[in-house]
Amino acid sequence: MPLDVKLMALATQLMLGLVALMCLGALGTWLLRHPVWTVKAIEVQGDVQHQNAVGFRAHLATQMKSRVSSNFLTVDLQQVRELFEQVPWVRSAVVQREFPNRLRVTLEEHEAVAWWDQSGSGRLVNRQGEVFEASPDDGDGLPELAGPDDQSAQVLAVYQLLRPELQRLDLDLERLELNDRGSWRARLDSGAVVELGRGTPDELQQRLHRFTATLHQLTQRYAGALQSVDLRYPNGYALRVRGVTTTR
Repeated sequence: MPLDVKLMALATQLMLGLVALMCLGALGTWLLRHPVWTVKAIEVQGDVQHQNAVGFRAHLATQMKSRVSSNFLTVDLQQVRELFEQVPWVRSAVVQREFPNRLRVTLEEHEAVAWWDQSGSGRLVNRQGEVFEASPDDGDGLPELAGPDDQSAQVLAVYQLLRPELQRLDLDLERLELNDRGSWRARLDSGAVVELGRGTPDELQQRLHRFTATLHQLTQRYAGALQSVDLRYPNGYALRVRGVTTTR
C-alpha cells in the first residue's frame, strides 16, 4: 500500500478516535450534571441534643448550595465536614455518601463540663478538655476553670483529681485556676480560696490531702467560717478563719 494511503488511513483513525473521546467526554459531563446526581437529602444522626434537626438540616443545605458542590459524585466530603463542625456544639462530624443521592452525617456534640475563664463567658470546656464556644441552656451548675488555652486539658485533669478529696468533707471545688507562672489556686463553694502553689498533680493532691486530713480538728478548735488556706509551705499550711489566723 502506498505511503500516502497509509498516512491518510492513520490520520482518519486518529480523527475518529479524537471524535470518540470528545463524545465520551461530553457524555460524561452530561451524566455528571444530570439532576439524578444532585444531592436530594442530608440525613443527620448522632448527637443532636442542642440542635433542632429540621432547622439544622435546612440551614446546612442552604450553606452547601452556596459553598459546596451539590453533585453527589463530586461533592467534597471534607468541605461538608468542616461546614458542620463550624456549628456551635458540634465537636466532630463524619460525612458519608449513600447511593444514589443522599449524604449521611453523624455528629458528635461537645459535652460541657465547665466554664472556661468565667461563668457566662461563652467559652466552655468539654469532657475531653477542649475549649469551645457555645451558650448552654443552663450553665449555673458548672464550675469555672481558667488558665492558658493550651493547658485546658491539664486544668480539667487536675480539677478531676482534686475534687474528690474535698467532697469527702462535703466541700466542692467551684473554681480552679492555673496562672502564667504555673501556680494553682482554687476557690471552694464556701467562698474560701486555696493557694496550691506549683507542682505536679500528685504533689498538689498530697498538699490538699494534708489539709483535708486535719481540717476537722482545726474547725473544732477554731470556730468561724473558713476564708483562705495557703498550702505552699513545705511541711504545713496557713489557715485563715473568720476572726482567727493560724499556721499548722
